[in-house]
Amino acid sequence: MSVMAPLGSQKEAILGRWLARVIDTYPPETARFLRSQKDPFANPVGHATRQSLTALIDLLVAGLDEAAARAALDPVIRVRAIQAFSPAQAVGFVFDLKVILRETLGTLPKAADELSLLDGRIDRLALIAFDIYMQCREKIYELKANEMKNTTYKAFARAGLIKDQDQGAGQ
Repeated sequence: MSVMAPLGSQKEAILGRWLARVIDTYPPETARFLRSQKDPFANPVGHATRQSLTALIDLLVAGLDEAAARAALDPVIRVRAIQAFSPAQAVGFVFDLKVILRETLGTLPKAADELSLLDGRIDRLALIAFDIYMQCREKIYELKANEMKNTTYKAFARAGLIKDQDQGAGQ
């Protein structure tokens, strides 16, 4: 029996368990909010996470389109890159899916080749997630460096330590 068919039929159970694991990576107060608040406008992080995980499960079954995977992972990873998550914490939830799949599909007859295929797809998702995380962190550091440079320049200008080029050309 194919693993892909039960994966599709067990989608809601898998999604629920995966979403719970992702939420558990947040601090307790945040996790309580993410679990309890169902309104997508009051809880955009929870809503975006659920949508992303749903799309990722669909991609695992249908075949991994990297552009679609990147689009699905981006909102979740972007939020985690801004927060105090280490790289491993930010992308580690992707690997949780391997355990969840084996636990959920454990009683079903399995094809080793299909499980290996799913593992490879999940590994690829994790690498895409890591790339997104690093791009976001690089942008954050770039913004911080530019902010520091602008702040320093303005402080020097206020102190009269910087001459405008226009003033220097007229003398």
